[in-house]
Amino acid sequence: MLHFEGERDFSLVPADLWPKLRDAAFLVTCIPDATIKGQPARDEGQCTVRPGFAFVRGTLEVTIRIVDGVEPTSLKFMLLSKGIGSSSDVETNLTIEKTDAGSRVRWVADVQLGGLLKAIPSGLIRGAAQKTIEDVWNGIGRKLQEV
Repeated sequence: MLHFEGERDFSLVPADLWPKLRDAAFLVTCIPDATIKGQPARDEGQCTVRPGFAFVRGTLEVTIRIVDGVEPTSLKFMLLSKGIGSSSDVETNLTIEKTDAGSRVRWVADVQLGGLLKAIPSGLIRGAAQKTIEDVWNGIGRKLQEV
């Protein structure tokens, strides 16, 4: 299992930020280069992505599922991805606190790899995952500015 954590600041106060981060239909639109599948809902959204990793070929089917939340302070969701011979399950917990400038989100993500991804050195996976996490947070920031 791989463990990641960090924090991110937003200009929205928790009462305005939480409903966006709680909405799987919003989150799925924040994934860079994703093709949305079906009609995303508040509790679950699906998309297809072509990962930019040399060690993963083809596309990944990604499902975002909201698991739990306490408005406006915490959220828990799962990111489930499947590709040819590979899979990953990511459990993510967010804690949202008010700051003078808006909100600070502290996040923790635990990644369970499956299939061929288990055979790839963890350092290579960790570097690729950190870039993907940063890209998604940047996508969330951009979408929040549009709203």
